Amino acid sequence: MANKVFVTRKIPDSGIALLKAAGFELVVSEKDGVLTKDELMGALKKEKYDGVLCLLTDHIDDEVFNAAGKQCKIFANYAVGFDNIDLKAARTRNIMVTNTPGVLTETVAEHTFALMLAIAHRVAEADRFTRAGKYKGWGPMLLLGSDVFGKTLGIIGLGRIGARVAHHAVRGFDMKVLYYDVQRNENFEREYGAAYRDRIETLLPDADFVSIHVPLLESTKHLMNDLRFGMMRNTAYLINTSRGPIVDEQALLRALRAGTIKGAALDVFENEPAIEPLLLELDSILLTPHIASGTIETREKMARLAANNLIEALAGRVPPNIVQAGSS
Repeated sequence: MANKVFVTRKIPDSGIALLKAAGFELVVSEKDGVLTKDELMGALKKEKYDGVLCLLTDHIDDEVFNAAGKQCKIFANYAVGFDNIDLKAARTRNIMVTNTPGVLTETVAEHTFALMLAIAHRVAEADRFTRAGKYKGWGPMLLLGSDVFGKTLGIIGLGRIGARVAHHAVRGFDMKVLYYDVQRNENFEREYGAAYRDRIETLLPDADFVSIHVPLLESTKHLMNDLRFGMMRNTAYLINTSRGPIVDEQALLRALRAGTIKGAALDVFENEPAIEPLLLELDSILLTPHIASGTIETREKMARLAANNLIEALAGRVPPNIVQAGSS
């Protein structure tokens, strides 16, 4: 009998094609948007699925696992992060959890740098200004921005993406790099002339740009708060392409309004898809709708990787990107 898989939302065809070629029977959610928890549980109870391909926007907890039934062996997350899945509940129920790391490193690093350049050079603000018919000719003081070249970039979290952002900073813009991570990387320091800071508090005062690349954990929620914004330069910019709750949006609003920092660029938000309404009124912040990995090439790779995780797991092999193996 063919393995049956539920896909919680339409993904690129490359992943679907792989699953079909493997002989899987697929049911793809027809809803144009995120399934509510009740909708997801209802869908899983209708059929007996061997696996589920879920997205970061699906909140998978013990109740969802229960709805999937004992025959379900794997939840393959279409994302590098997996904070949307209760790993303890998965382990208790002997359910594998996988993710899609690596394939989005370059794309997210590019988007991070795009945000950095755009907020420093006031690109979105200038676009709005021009479209509104306010441009009446060149002026020496018109929409002055800040240089990126030669400035100091502080990286919080030196994983694949953080390291790649540093590469672009040093190789492309002659920036100096400071970094904080739970583990020091002396090879990285030698390659990029980077300086390690063993505490975030010693990094923030010396950085012109601060880019966040840590996972969402209890220890990183509201990592950027009133106290830490107060440690930044009033000419500095914050960039976040990791997870929204790492930044306290109310604290960020206060910092921007008071001029504690000069600007911010966010691709993720504390209560997605909701955004603090007062942030939308500020020209000192640039916002993109969680699209840092949103290129055709990368989303296709993510789809294939998620599909391959399912194929390997349901063939009785260890999937390449397992984050939770489960235990009896």
